[in-house]
Amino acid sequence: MSNAASRDATHPSQAVVLAGGQGSRLRPYTDDRPKPMVEIPGTGEPIIGHQLRWLASEGVTDAVVSCGHLAEVLQDWLASNELPLRVNTVVEQEPLGRGGGLKYAAAALPRPDEPWFATNGDIWTRFSLREMAEFHAERDALATLALARPRIPWGAVETDEFGHVLDFIEAPPSPYLINAGVYVFAAAFTALLPDRGDHERHTFPRLARERRLAGFPLSQGAYWRAIDTAKDLTEAARELTQR
Repeated sequence: MSNAASRDATHPSQAVVLAGGQGSRLRPYTDDRPKPMVEIPGTGEPIIGHQLRWLASEGVTDAVVSCGHLAEVLQDWLASNELPLRVNTVVEQEPLGRGGGLKYAAAALPRPDEPWFATNGDIWTRFSLREMAEFHAERDALATLALARPRIPWGAVETDEFGHVLDFIEAPPSPYLINAGVYVFAAAFTALLPDRGDHERHTFPRLARERRLAGFPLSQGAYWRAIDTAKDLTEAARELTQR
């Protein structure tokens, strides 16, 4: 039986990691490295390392890392470390936007006729990609995005109908789900991406109208954090000690 025939067609074994952002809100950490190369304090490993190990643990065998800002720093790290999966890199010579960047990177996937995962390069998370892929296949979706419910960074105040303060709630969960920056895409989705621009402004709304876009809510115990600021690094390190 061939490798293609033996693979589970509903579970992607390839992924794109978007790692080209400048990470201006993470300066000075990103003055000499791209955002995914910033280390989570206490781990001895950059964000991209955590992501690749997570993808490999979920059955991904091949990843395409899309580079941009200070691409050579990321490429050097990938070349000098023992990785748990095969990794190829592409470099955007000019900004293509998130949708254009995805399409450009997807062209380097080893199996263009199979589904694929994608993740933003600043996401530190752990949840079951296998369950997400099953969810995606059951709904016959062209695209599925993971949905997170982050904690509000401010304390909330609970009042009654008369305006009496009842309680103070420190960093409560948001009442809204947000795009968690992790995706499952059918092979046919690639052709729908723009060559340049943002898929979330054009491709996703179109698929939503056609009921071909699905949202996979992360389970309550799943860990998820976007690393956008120095405070996020501090919080991630603190949460690491509590896990």
